Amino acid sequence: MHNSPQTPYELLNRWLQARLSSEQWGWLEQSCSASLLSNTNRGLHIALGMVPRKLGKADLALSDTELSEAQTAHAGWVPADWSVDGTARVLILLNLADRKPDEFASTLRSLCSTADVSEAIAYYRGMALFPHSAAVDEQLGEGLRTNMSAVFEAIAHNNPYPLQHFDDHRWNHMILKALFVDSRLYPIQGLDDRANPELAEILCHYAHERWAANRPVTPELWRCVGAHATPDMLSDLQRASQSDSRLEHEGAMLALSQCPLKEAAAIIAAFPETADAIANGALTWDALSYRLDSTTH
Repeated sequence: MHNSPQTPYELLNRWLQARLSSEQWGWLEQSCSASLLSNTNRGLHIALGMVPRKLGKADLALSDTELSEAQTAHAGWVPADWSVDGTARVLILLNLADRKPDEFASTLRSLCSTADVSEAIAYYRGMALFPHSAAVDEQLGEGLRTNMSAVFEAIAHNNPYPLQHFDDHRWNHMILKALFVDSRLYPIQGLDDRANPELAEILCHYAHERWAANRPVTPELWRCVGAHATPDMLSDLQRASQSDSRLEHEGAMLALSQCPLKEAAAIIAAFPETADAIANGALTWDALSYRLDSTTH
């Protein structure tokens, strides 16, 4: 039993040691040390590149207790989908950050610039655990420009970094980019807390573009609109509430239930069955997200 909270580095060490053979663990320890000895980053690049071959790519498959430990070690840290190789790469970088703090940010940026997809996913998932700096923040901005959904989601999904460090401008860009790359919104931490009037306006413009092109609008979009809806946006919500798509109708109705404008109540009242489902807790954003997942998998 571990009576005191452990650091992310200590947890990663323990999780990996429990899942690796003694030979694999010995290689990882040696690689962590070797990557620090050289005055160049060659040893580090070699170690990070060799990780999948030496340790495999199995899921880390953390227990509920281990996931709870992660939350205690760093607020919002959810390594539920991490793999053994990705975890080892984060461990190596945390070791580097501890031993060579002055070089860490520039080294991380260099690594990201040459990373393959699996490496990039590991680095971006680990960003919240690395020492925060302007250079690290700038690298996250670079990562958001990717058109690869898996890399984008390493930043946006189950990652506390955006919630903890992004300003509204970058936050809003991330939400809009998620829609452009057909990425789900619900795994974004702080989605409701960080909703803001500018984002609501941006998303309504996006919805108008989709409608004009006769393309569907994801029901999740309205989640970031309802609490900040203006009278003009209310007409967009009313239109969505009348959609032939049951899911879009429910998304608009949930958003209307969060809208402070008194006119919203009249729109909700036109759909008593859905209004009752919201009132009694049968229809929530979590429930809607689950059903959206069920229709796309």
